[in-house]
Amino acid sequence: MNELKTSLPKHDPYAALRIKEFLFFLSGRFFMTLAIQMQSVIIGWQIYQYTKDELALGMIGLAEAIPFIIVSLFSGHVADTFNRKHIIVMFALLLTLCTSTLLYFTLDTSTVIQTYGTTPIFLVIGGIGVVRGFLSASTPAFMSQIVPRGLYTNSSTWNSTFWHIASVVGPAAAGLICAINFTVAYQVNIVLIIIGVISFLFIASKPIPAKEKKESLSESLSAGIKFVFKNEIILGAITLDLFAVLFGGAVAMLPAYADKILHVGSVELGLLRAAPAVGAVIMALIIAYRPPTKNAGRNLLLSVAAFGAATICFAVSTNFYLSFFFLFLTGAFDNVSVVIRHTILQLSTPDEMRGRVSAVNNIFIGSSNEIGAFESGVAARALGLKPSVVFGGIMTILVVAATARLVPKLKNLNMNSIK
Repeated sequence: MNELKTSLPKHDPYAALRIKEFLFFLSGRFFMTLAIQMQSVIIGWQIYQYTKDELALGMIGLAEAIPFIIVSLFSGHVADTFNRKHIIVMFALLLTLCTSTLLYFTLDTSTVIQTYGTTPIFLVIGGIGVVRGFLSASTPAFMSQIVPRGLYTNSSTWNSTFWHIASVVGPAAAGLICAINFTVAYQVNIVLIIIGVISFLFIASKPIPAKEKKESLSESLSAGIKFVFKNEIILGAITLDLFAVLFGGAVAMLPAYADKILHVGSVELGLLRAAPAVGAVIMALIIAYRPPTKNAGRNLLLSVAAFGAATICFAVSTNFYLSFFFLFLTGAFDNVSVVIRHTILQLSTPDEMRGRVSAVNNIFIGSSNEIGAFESGVAARALGLKPSVVFGGIMTILVVAATARLVPKLKNLNMNSIK
């Protein structure tokens, strides 16, 4: 018996980090995420300073989500048809252009905002939504070409870890820099995007995956949708996250919470914005050593339910430190579901369809952050700030209960059984 135990291969929590190109990928993703997370806080605080309106915060999400959704299916087709590295680099440079435009609006020589109000900012946000649509389809598909299949769970864990570290540092740094002025904040933002682009340039281009059959554009665009809707486990996992993010997101209302409930400024706002990512990073380190693969379905459902409960606790808190703690918990529980969902997608999707399936996933999940922000703004206007977040947390828990009942395959999922 002892001989059998010693002969079994030990789990290596750092296996994916031993791949040089994956380290460059993590570096590029880290700096790009750092820039995007900073940008989210900068824009949110800037819009709120101009308007003092919760609904305007929600409109930021809608302005980004609509173009994101419009381009998503086509961006998935592009990611499966063209060089994924080149797509990432090109659209990252377009993100630099969008950020440079936001920078121009903050300069003393610019009279755009004084003349047209916040409308030009919202137009640029729409452009950022288009850029994110292409980056979101190409980036995970490119990662799957860098690491071997046996390391998908490990690479997803570290990818999530670095994403959340950037999500800790980005908002906190944005809050500090916004205290100086918005111009400096956007300048730092541009430098970070450029560093991310340089990191991706150190990764060798990968071959375009061969398709089993020739498809027309319409067939290619619909293939990802058909694949997802035929796979009960994938559909259940992304639908669960869709509604959890749609109803349970309190982040969009943080500028209003900081101002009206907690009575704090931009520095504390940055810390609150970073709190979920702090929790996610700590949870990711735990997952690296103890992957949630054996009882993945059960772990997924429990983590999303706990996310909803922590959201409710945040909603009723009036203490800055308690609010930070409950946001910390939302990030920790959310990261469990992120790692499980990403691993399910990687294990279950053929390489030639990764871009399109990622695009469908992004329509469900990526855009739900922004649509959820809009929903939060409308709910806050209709119900009040605190009741709207409580409502979202309750709805998240109800969605978990419905998913457990309607998708039994997901509840009983063991990821080791996915071939």
